Parts: sequence; C-alpha cells; structure tokens
Amino acid sequence: MSGTAQTISWRFVAFEALTTPELYALLQLRSEVFVVEQACIFQDMDGADPQAMHLLGTREGQLVAYARCFSAGIKFTEASIGRVATRELMRGSGVGHVLLQQALVHLQLQWGPQAVRIGAQARLEHFYRQHGFVDAGAPYIEDGIAHIEMLRPASVQT
Repeated sequence: MSGTAQTISWRFVAFEALTTPELYALLQLRSEVFVVEQACIFQDMDGADPQAMHLLGTREGQLVAYARCFSAGIKFTEASIGRVATRELMRGSGVGHVLLQQALVHLQLQWGPQAVRIGAQARLEHFYRQHGFVDAGAPYIEDGIAHIEMLRPASVQT
C-alpha cells in the first residue's frame, strides 16, 4: 500500500449523520466519476441513499474515496456495496483496493459476516475478483455500460 493510501481517514456513517459538506462532496465525486468521466447520463440520486451506510475516505480535507453499503434485502437478497468511486488523481495508488477492503470490513462489522453481492462494471471484474468476488450472473447493460453481478461468499475471510 502506498503512503498516499495510508494517509486516508475513513468514516462509515448513516445518511442522517452525514454533514451537509460530506453529502455535497460525495454527490460531487459520484457525479465526476459516474456521469462526467464515464459520459453516462443516469439518475445517480436514486432514492437509496437514505437506506445506505456511507463510507467516506478523506485526505487533507478532500473526499478521495467513497462507497455505499446496504444490508441484505435492500438492493439484493444479500448485503451489497455500490457507487464505489475514487478521485481520478488517486487512481493507481492502491486506494481503490483499500476502499473496497474498508467497505467489506465495515459492512461485516455493521451487519455481521455474510455474503455480499454487487453489480460490477464488467471492465472491473478482475479488480473485484482480487477481493473474493466471483461471477454470479450473465453480463447485462445498465445505463449503457456492461455490468456483471458478482458474489463474495460469506466463507471468504475479510
């Protein structure tokens, strides 16, 4: 892990406990990554944020990594992680791996050891495989981007 990844402070918080600046920062980062960078017009604010726990990774006061986590039964039958994003300037530093590790640890601490299902962008399938996820469905298109459902069995150690 790079020194950059080690200098990140992590906060795992319910929607109601987000500060206004945190909410603005996470919506801004998600827009930068999922709408602008990926040139994808979609409804990011999908009404699910109030049901999620939000993982924010900040460095020097700036949000650099983010994911939202759901208990089982909200997005999928299993617990899930979504909207996984890192600020462009952080990519290649290992922060994405640390973000996903943090999300898995916090999810397990919040709701107990269990399987985790995600709807991953197909181009990131190898990334998620490195964290114990396996293919769990046929590829599909969502918002014009190829995706695949992936499952991390409960038996995989966090």
